[in-house]
Amino acid sequence: MTGNLNRPIRVLVAKVGLDGHDRGAKIIATSLRDAGMEVIYTGLRQTPEMVVNSALQEDVDAIGISILSGAHLTVFPKIMRLMKEKGLNDVLVTGGGIIPDDDMKILNEMGVGKLFQPGTNTHEIVSYITDWVKENRIF
Repeated sequence: MTGNLNRPIRVLVAKVGLDGHDRGAKIIATSLRDAGMEVIYTGLRQTPEMVVNSALQEDVDAIGISILSGAHLTVFPKIMRLMKEKGLNDVLVTGGGIIPDDDMKILNEMGVGKLFQPGTNTHEIVSYITDWVKENRIF
């Protein structure tokens, strides 16, 4: 997947906090890789600071956060604030996990992209990231 870039789309997949369940994150990472994207999987127990610093160092087009712990209204806002501080204004923040619809709306309003529930078809996630990058990351 290159879109309008002259390189593959680069996505950072991260598990933030103490949530140790990463099967879904690994499935998403594999699906993105199989679609031709470069995937950086940070592993378990990342902090928002670690995620944003990795995104900056790896020059990613998108960050995917997997969160099942219920801390989404803490984690996502902190990531968004840190990204703004670091000037990562053209990087998609998306993710998935156990996030109620009302909380998804709150997160979307603060700039977080589409959020996906467990069981979402991986092709939908690949298409969403690809389309977003084509529209927002033209170099």
